[in-house]
Amino acid sequence: MGLRIGFIGLGIMGKPMAKNLVKAGHELTVFDIVKPPLTELEAVGAKIARSCKEASERNNVIITMLPDSPDVEKAALGPEGVFEGISANSTYIDMSTISPITSKKLAEVAKSKKVKILDAPVSGGEKGAVDATLTIMVGGARAVFEECLPIFQVMGKNIVYCGEVGAGQVVKACN
Repeated sequence: MGLRIGFIGLGIMGKPMAKNLVKAGHELTVFDIVKPPLTELEAVGAKIARSCKEASERNNVIITMLPDSPDVEKAALGPEGVFEGISANSTYIDMSTISPITSKKLAEVAKSKKVKILDAPVSGGEKGAVDATLTIMVGGARAVFEECLPIFQVMGKNIVYCGEVGAGQVVKACN
């Protein structure tokens, strides 16, 4: 049996990444502000949430894949955001390409809520997302990385542990 995962952000990269998680047998709850990808994911077995908060309430692993730092901050910290719904001991993985400063800000909030966190930006483009061959650069606690490795292996082929929270973003920027 797969994990219960909330996935927020079903754009060019997020939609195929989410589809790969469903194909791998994970129970997925998805949210996006754009409706057509929600319908497409529902057709392959995902449940639809009405907000980031709801996607977080239903699951113990939450992934965001959004365009930029302000989008991630709004989804995670805003009204009806991830941190309004997430439970202690859950894991929050941000796979967006954002500022390491934002990653560290999210880590402080996660710590205050007793939530595990990883920053895990990706490289490989839409084709890599569709083919599940992404390169994933991960920052955060090594033990949390190890726990989440099976999730990353569903979406990527080259998964690299980079160090503390924010290190994934730094390595992605260097890449």
